[in-house]
Parts: sequence; structure tokens; C-alpha cells
Amino acid sequence: MALVANRRQFLMAGSALAAATGLGALPAFAQDTRLRLIFWGSQARADRTYGVSDLYTGEHPGLAIEGEFLGWADYWPKLATQTAGGNAPDIMQMDYRYIGEYARRGTLAPLDQYVGAALDTSSFDQDQLHNGTIDGKLMGISLGVAAGAAVYNSKALADAGIELDPMGWTYEDLKAKGAAFAQSTGGAVALAPDGSGVELLFENWLRQQGKALYTAEGQPAFTAEDVTAWFALWADLRDAGAIVSPDEQAIDTGKLETSPLVRGKAAMNFTTSNQLVAYQTLVPDALGIAAYPATKPGSTGGHYRNSSQYFAISAGSAAPEQAVEFINFFVNSPAAAALLGVERGVPASSAMRAAITPDLDERSQQAVRYIDDLGAIAGPVPPTPPAAAGEIEVALKTKSQEVAFGAQSPQDAGPAFFDEVVATLGRAA
Repeated sequence: MALVANRRQFLMAGSALAAATGLGALPAFAQDTRLRLIFWGSQARADRTYGVSDLYTGEHPGLAIEGEFLGWADYWPKLATQTAGGNAPDIMQMDYRYIGEYARRGTLAPLDQYVGAALDTSSFDQDQLHNGTIDGKLMGISLGVAAGAAVYNSKALADAGIELDPMGWTYEDLKAKGAAFAQSTGGAVALAPDGSGVELLFENWLRQQGKALYTAEGQPAFTAEDVTAWFALWADLRDAGAIVSPDEQAIDTGKLETSPLVRGKAAMNFTTSNQLVAYQTLVPDALGIAAYPATKPGSTGGHYRNSSQYFAISAGSAAPEQAVEFINFFVNSPAAAALLGVERGVPASSAMRAAITPDLDERSQQAVRYIDDLGAIAGPVPPTPPAAAGEIEVALKTKSQEVAFGAQSPQDAGPAFFDEVVATLGRAA
């Protein structure tokens, strides 16, 4: 008889199992397999993830999956420390900014050898497979299709008499309607957060102008003047009262609970489409979803169908086959798809989309329709970001706060940030 230790049982396993083994009632511990899984996200994501791992371990006696989740800001330093120490989890959630760096440093295991056997990708969208392919090797399995999006409080906007064209509103709309919204709330609530430190929003703004964040060679595809113009745009919105104050924005640590939207200080947040479901668990009022603002009416090309996250396997995993089999269950099992919904994005597998879409709740259906509606305004997926892209994302947030608090002008911050990007990329090359 094999020993079954699922997630919850594993946490309590130590002494109890030792005692039981001592009585000769259970088989040798060496016969069992333990997988470590790490991911970032909210409690809602953790509940769904652990629901799937419990379902899987219940069907696989002798396998235990030990899960751990953190907020975005804490996740990457911890994973970097574990990886540097040779103690990386077997399965790790990856972001598009980091997967290239981890893959090229040899810390991830290529998955190509498992495709068609333990790993079924036959119903996956080709762009999602492309997103997880680094230098010709499949290094990550997309956990969902997502895109940049503004999640907004429908009731708050209605109460203020504000209407937005969700797929065609502009930065000029944000300024004008934001000022009107602030006036209606007496300044207590702003229409939007300060998005000047949101890298995905900056990239969207660049792409609408035919530019990009990085070239295929991993160099900046924007100029210092672009950064200056970006910070000046947000300074103008700040002066108009369309966005939250620097003090309110600084409280946002990246956890959903700290966002101005959840704290009732703003009526929207600039995030990704899959986060609609998680935000709805934290905001009592019904939420809507809109595209990022357009630079001008009819502007296109800023958005793209990204992979919200990937599952990748550590190159040092002692049980890569079992890790692949769990990932395959995670992305190809209808039972798992039903538990996961679209919290990590619309399933990358067309078969799983067809299986769960009819039973999704209204908010999840909204997220699916949003991805469908992007077709008219979306552009191509950009190249894999270079090493240190994650470091640069953090640097943009820091520089945006310096501008917001008046420590630097947009004219000084633009060249300073650009120089920092060039230096960071140079060190990482």
C-alpha cells in the first residue's frame, strides 16, 4: 500500500509519519515522491491551485505536492535566493519578464522531450506555445491567455455619471472624466490610480506609437525623450486630479488588497484581464473591464495576447517526469480547468476553453469576451524580454514615485531612467 500525502496532510506529516512508520504500518518513505510548487498570487488563486493539487494527489497515491505562494514583490527575491542556493522548487510559476533570464541561465528544464507523450499541447494556441519558447526550446507552459486591462467599479462610475467606451477610451478621456469624477466625490476617490510606474501600461503607450519596450536583441526600443513624455503625461493627469495622490499610490505594494481600487481610493486599476476575477472577490460592487487608454481615437497595436503566467520545471528537479505529468493535468484536465476558471487567464487550450466557458459566471464570461474583443485593436506579441527585465520593471516604479513626489522633474527623470535601463541591460548581458 502506498502512502498518500496531499498538500494539507504533508504539512502535518513529519512526526506523525515517523511514528507510524516506526510501527511498521506504512511502507518505506523512499517510495513516495514530493514535488514543491511555488507561485505568486492572491488567496483566491491559492485556493484554486491547491484545489487542483489536492484533486491530483488524490488520484496519485504516493505523491505529495507542497505548495507555497507569495505576493508579487516578495516572490522574485525568494525564488532567486532558492535558485542561487540550489534549492529551487520542482515547479515554479514564471512571468514573461523572467522566463527568458531563468531559461538562459540554465535553471529551467526544456520540456520538448515530453510533448506528445506526458505533455499534450495539441489543442494549445500557437501564440501561447510561442510565448513559452526561449531560443527554440519550450521552457514554460502557458497557464492562460491575458492582456493588459483596466478593471473598474461600474457602480462608482455610474454614481458619478461617468461613461467610458471600454474598448476606445483615451488618455484625454482619463483627464477630463477623471477631473469630473474627482469633483463628484469631493476628491475622496479618484477615477484611476497613478499608472506611471506600470511597465505594461508604459509598453502599451509606446506600442500605440509604433515603438516598443525592447528590441529582439534585448536593447531599449524607446528613447529618453519617450520616458520624459510619459512622466509628463502622468504629471498632467496628477495636476488635473484624475489620479490618486502620490501618498495613496505609494501604499500599493503589488498585492491586490493594497491597490487603490480595493481600498476605495480609486474607481479602477491598471492590471491584466485575468485579475478581474480576483479583484471581484475583494470589491463588493460589480466590476467592469476596459482596454488601456488609447493615445488617440482609433489607436491600435498597444495590446497583445500575452501568457498570464507559465509553469516551468527546475533543471535540478529530482522528479521532472512527475512534475510534467502534474502540469499536464493542470492545463489539460476538464476537472482542473473547472476549478481554475479564468483566474489565471482564459485557458490556452481550445479544448479547455470549450469545456468550461458555458459554465463560467458573469465576471469570468466578461474576461473571456474581453480577450475576444481585443482582436480589433491588438498587435503582435513582442520578443522575449531580456535578462534584467524584471529589475527594470521595479526601477520604473521607483522612478515614477520620485517624479510623483517631486524629487525629480519629468525632464530630469526621463534621461536618468533611460541611462539606468542601458546600464542595467549592459550588466546583465
